[in-house]
Amino acid sequence: MRGDVTRPEAPGDMPGPDDGRDVSAATTSARAIRIGGGDSGAMLRTLPEEVPVALVYNGSTQAVMMASPRDLEDFAHGFSLSEGIVTAPSQITDLSVETHAAGIEVRMWLAPERAQLLTQRRRAMIGPVGCGLCGIDSLSEASRTLPRVTAEPGLSVACITAAPSDLRRKQPLHDETRAVHAAGFLTAEGIICAREDVGRHNALDKVIGALSRQDIDASIGAMVMTSRVSIELVQKCALAGCGMLIAVSSPTGHALRAADAAGITLIALARDATAQVFTHAHRIAGLSAVGTDDVA
Repeated sequence: MRGDVTRPEAPGDMPGPDDGRDVSAATTSARAIRIGGGDSGAMLRTLPEEVPVALVYNGSTQAVMMASPRDLEDFAHGFSLSEGIVTAPSQITDLSVETHAAGIEVRMWLAPERAQLLTQRRRAMIGPVGCGLCGIDSLSEASRTLPRVTAEPGLSVACITAAPSDLRRKQPLHDETRAVHAAGFLTAEGIICAREDVGRHNALDKVIGALSRQDIDASIGAMVMTSRVSIELVQKCALAGCGMLIAVSSPTGHALRAADAAGITLIALARDATAQVFTHAHRIAGLSAVGTDDVA
């Protein structure tokens, strides 16, 4: 507020963690002190929640991820598919979401052949928000060979460059908090599926899971991210069979090399109706005049 300044509460009066909160709530409210810009005083701010989500297969915890407690069935299906635990949704024979005081369990039961394969992977860890290589047990697995993607989504330059703005309009949790990532699935009709999470890889898993549960083939479109492009996003797209990945920020060098090797069209710095294409530009309609030999 301008003019008279409301005396803020002393820091000691500010709330600490609320151990009695609802762990399934996606947001929480917190008091803060606004300073600077000639406008200071007490304020109330909506923040995103992150909770431990345990992914449990046949009674054993495979991974514990810090995630936004929304769309957890999509998350579980997408994680299972993008981490190679299953190759089809039907291989998850049962799924339930159980809420506890300390977090949330997503309990899944696998078809016998997938359960047997899973026992060989020896994966169990707690992953921070920024980690998407959860539970790998060797350095070589972090750079594992990816399947070659041959999808041809046939998206135009106009469709691709409009995608970040389209996705931005489908982010209600971000509108509340200004603190979460989003992933979306783009077709010629625009973004047809969007999910949000505090973790960018979690958001992508949720989209992959939502597509699989709706029997939508990921090869017909592109994944759109509100983040940088790191290696785990490329790996997840390749395993989902998606041939195009669009992001608003830059890729890492490792991610670029992986996308090139996997046959994925990597498009980054997509903002203000422009974008930069780093790999496999031949998939984009309307680039023939520019020449696609200038990229990998």
